[in-house]
Amino acid sequence: MSDKSTVRRDSKGASQSRTSIGDKMNSYLAHHKLVARDSFMRLIGTLIPSIMTWLVIGIALALPSGLFVALENAESVSRGWDGAAQISLFVNKVVPEKDSRKLARKLRLRQDIAEVDYISRTQALEEFQALSGYGDVLEHLDKNPLPAVIVVRPVEQEISAAATEALYKELKALPQIEQAIIDLEWVQRLYSMMELGKRMTLALAALLALGVLLVIGNTIRLAIESRRDEIVIVKLVGATNAFVRRPFLYTGLWYGLGGGMMSWLLVSISLFWLSGPVAELSGLYQSQFVLQGLGFGQTLLLWLASGLLGLAGAWLAVSRHLGSIEPR
Repeated sequence: MSDKSTVRRDSKGASQSRTSIGDKMNSYLAHHKLVARDSFMRLIGTLIPSIMTWLVIGIALALPSGLFVALENAESVSRGWDGAAQISLFVNKVVPEKDSRKLARKLRLRQDIAEVDYISRTQALEEFQALSGYGDVLEHLDKNPLPAVIVVRPVEQEISAAATEALYKELKALPQIEQAIIDLEWVQRLYSMMELGKRMTLALAALLALGVLLVIGNTIRLAIESRRDEIVIVKLVGATNAFVRRPFLYTGLWYGLGGGMMSWLLVSISLFWLSGPVAELSGLYQSQFVLQGLGFGQTLLLWLASGLLGLAGAWLAVSRHLGSIEPR
């Protein structure tokens, strides 16, 4: 007999077969495939209860997902507002008009400044007369009390609030400038509120993830109790705990994935419902802003997280309740 044969005969004439590692792996994968399909078909067989469970999980996951999408859209709207924060430089009234305009031209040459608008003393007075309603009173003044103003807008690309504030301090220190005002505090407040919103979203996501774990764990516990007799029989014929545990883990996985897909669907429907009013509102402000939903990578991450939550919930339930079911 060849040395490569997988069958040998001992001294008593009995034959013994050796199973290769490849055959074991193929059998292992085939069983996983069979169990995954069977657990999924069980959920489809009880479609109404399964849909209700998927909806509960989907709603729980849609709340933090929707808040995340809202914060992402708010960031896209406010992106570049640091650079849009303008700095108003009030030129000392003793500085001649010629020198004021020269200073404005010099500031336009800087790489960290995107735009410079120069408002002369005469233009400032005319604008104040038009907007204040005190035009008749100002006409009786002996001289113009308003200074020339240089409005500086920092570049919008890759600029931060700290860089804008540093530019403000530098321009304020110029000898020709009597006073400087920066319109940046509202931007800082906005980003502080957005950071607070992110942390609140993470906290809410953690709480709702715990809720999803409890929902899936309780659902798997009920499934274990409904199949108690089946579990006892397979254990009587020698099934291991891993063998018995496997169908319930796949059930938890399907619950998690279904809930994640339901969550994505709910968020997408909500965005579609809001897209019209948001587009109309942005059009009133001459903006091209369009609501953005979950991207491809974010959607995959949501499904992966929901699937892992389903596995974790099923594992906790099985670890706690399966050991108490033993044949007598």
